[in-house]
Amino acid sequence: MGEVVDNGGAAESGEKPVMVAVDESECSHYALMWVIDNLKESINTNSPLLIFMAQPPPANNITFAASLGTARMYCPPTPEFTNNMQENHRKLTTALLERAKDICASHGVTAKTVTEIGDAKTAICAAVLKHNVKLLVLGERGLGKIKRAILGSVSYYCVQNAKCPVLVVKKPQVV
Repeated sequence: MGEVVDNGGAAESGEKPVMVAVDESECSHYALMWVIDNLKESINTNSPLLIFMAQPPPANNITFAASLGTARMYCPPTPEFTNNMQENHRKLTTALLERAKDICASHGVTAKTVTEIGDAKTAICAAVLKHNVKLLVLGERGLGKIKRAILGSVSYYCVQNAKCPVLVVKKPQVV
């Protein structure tokens, strides 16, 4: 997994919080808005909404794409490059979490932000355990069957492995 960066844990209050896992996608923003619109009454100051985002783990190697017929080049990243990438991921994550927290505040919902370095699906499930979450809410990205089989689905993994009820919010398609 990785190191946990947290601006206050809801698990300390004794209440079980609701957690929304977000990323930069429109689907996760929709899931956050769905929680604010539909679960606002069940979120209180004793148990604020947890907004979670996973930071990608550091790269072990980098592949440079090559044209057809030429060799690909693999090279290990330098520590400086890895640190710069991690710092950029941290800044992006912090900015997205602050934006989500501001959206909650503008709707009168108390929220805390949590981030962890690691693969999104395992980091989300670990955060559910760590913060004693009563409900995990995720947005569905809407990948097709083939893409979901190749790339994997974070929401499917969490439905199967999270130790709490999981709500997957599907954004309505505009016809």
